[in-house]
Amino acid sequence: MTKLSVNINKVATIRNARGGNVPDVLKVAADCESFGAEGITVHPRPDGRHIRYDDVIALKGVIKTEFNIEGYPCDSFIDLVKTVKPTQVTLVPDPPEALTSNAGWDTIQNESFLKEVIEDLQSNGIRVSVFIDTNPDNIRNAAETGADRVELYTEPFAQHYAENRELAIAPFVEAAKVARDAGLGVNAGHDLNLENLAYMHQMIPWLKEVSIGHALISDALYFGFEKTIQLYKNCLVDTKND
Repeated sequence: MTKLSVNINKVATIRNARGGNVPDVLKVAADCESFGAEGITVHPRPDGRHIRYDDVIALKGVIKTEFNIEGYPCDSFIDLVKTVKPTQVTLVPDPPEALTSNAGWDTIQNESFLKEVIEDLQSNGIRVSVFIDTNPDNIRNAAETGADRVELYTEPFAQHYAENRELAIAPFVEAAKVARDAGLGVNAGHDLNLENLAYMHQMIPWLKEVSIGHALISDALYFGFEKTIQLYKNCLVDTKND
């Protein structure tokens, strides 16, 4: 079964726009779980422009499913996740000032750095996933870093889905096979939505988890969180490939 992890960063963005605590990110996280989400994802940045470090600490006491914390492994991020000890940390290569994650790791060039970080996190009982593109060499080398999983950066798939979904998914299917053969679990995330998610899951049914934030929160403005989460989970129902 592919788990749905809801990224609640955008909820914090709305809250921060006015100050105060509306909407309440802790309540939203708990509600998402009660509505069927199998995990909660956050991506704290040092500037606190959406999820803040104190939110992450508070969420640890609320989340009953899997807690996934994404981020660039700077010293402050590492200290945070070692304090919180989430189920999973997803390492992304973007610098703190980046608007959003927009590339995967070069695991060959950064092998020694990633090995050190991953070993440190795993020694604290944390599963580690590495954000990565479809380059098979980087995927194979992710296994050499000691990572437990990779998260496929799926924006290129989403961008080209409407033009030719078969062509768009092809490199991701191959990448997922390379990861599986290397002994890595496979997650996916970035720009997945109600239009393209079911097809990705159909073509890569062994996905462990999808992490979805922007599109899901946007859909919830129309449908509400409960219905939206069910719509996304319906996209992850096991089906046979065409």
